[in-house]
Amino acid sequence: MTDLVPAVGPHDLPDAEIARTLATEAARRLVEVRNDNPDVEGKALKDLGDQSAQALLAARLAELAPGDAVLSEEAADSAARLGADRVWIIDPLDGTREFSEHRDDWAVHIALVVDGSLALGAVALGGPDVVLVSSEVDGHAAPSGDRIRIAVSRSRAPQLVQQVAESLGAELVPMGSAGVKICSVVRGEADAYVHGGGQYEWDSAAPVAVARTAGLYTSRLDGSELIYNQPNPYLPDLVVCRPEISGDVMNAVGAALASQPE
Repeated sequence: MTDLVPAVGPHDLPDAEIARTLATEAARRLVEVRNDNPDVEGKALKDLGDQSAQALLAARLAELAPGDAVLSEEAADSAARLGADRVWIIDPLDGTREFSEHRDDWAVHIALVVDGSLALGAVALGGPDVVLVSSEVDGHAAPSGDRIRIAVSRSRAPQLVQQVAESLGAELVPMGSAGVKICSVVRGEADAYVHGGGQYEWDSAAPVAVARTAGLYTSRLDGSELIYNQPNPYLPDLVVCRPEISGDVMNAVGAALASQPE
């Protein structure tokens, strides 16, 4: 596990407080959007949520962290971030499907990379009332049972994850956004999250920062480190789990990968 680099920024407000403020305000805006638009649903509600949260975060970052670079799912990328000392990586609404279905397993992700290293993260879970900030996390919750629980997509568990679960005799626990899944391991609602493809840096940066501070194991499927603020932000796979089961989980992942067709 890579230690997080303490974030000491040039702003009047500490970086961790900026991250908390941004996550809280964006989550509050998203709840307001849903409540104020009862006749909007489906893709229209997803888009309205994305746009509203992005507009708020862009304005607040310009105010609270002027001069810092930003990588966001909902904004055009700029190569200038690659030479920046400080880069905020944000996902204004992680879990648009859950948001549009009026569920609470969606999240807002706010992460900061300093000098190339993931420095901190804040994740608002389903609204403004529950915000996990990496600098405030004191360990992870203990397991609640003998059987390993793996957080998985609500729709359909990928074959890779099904194989890992079978190998470990694990239970699959369906839930929404990637941030919710990662934070479920921090909070003791699951013991592991294994993902095999289709994510970007903004999907995992903030919750991985929280997970690392909580003492959890984090890596790519091949065991390599999760690295952020890369030229191509595609970061398709990851493993987050309790450290005492990381060997068993990674062995199961390796066996599952070896059995995949080339």
